[in-house]
Amino acid sequence: MTNMEKYKEAFKEALEIDDNALTDDLAFDSIPEWDSVGHMRLMASIEDAFDIMFETEDIMDFGTFGKGKEILQKYDVEL
Repeated sequence: MTNMEKYKEAFKEALEIDDNALTDDLAFDSIPEWDSVGHMRLMASIEDAFDIMFETEDIMDFGTFGKGKEILQKYDVEL
């Protein structure tokens, strides 16, 4: 499984959404599933998928699917 597939899978599992919703514009609070509780599930899912630990600032900045890809680069995750 590629890193991009892992990233997408983390979103799909944590937020219970399908591939069609996964665009760079998908944003926190833009869908009912990505609320504060969903956000924490998502962060945990991504941390588990890539064996990393987000800094608090990155959790707060992780506001879109696209921004998340940028943040993962900081942790040496190539998508």
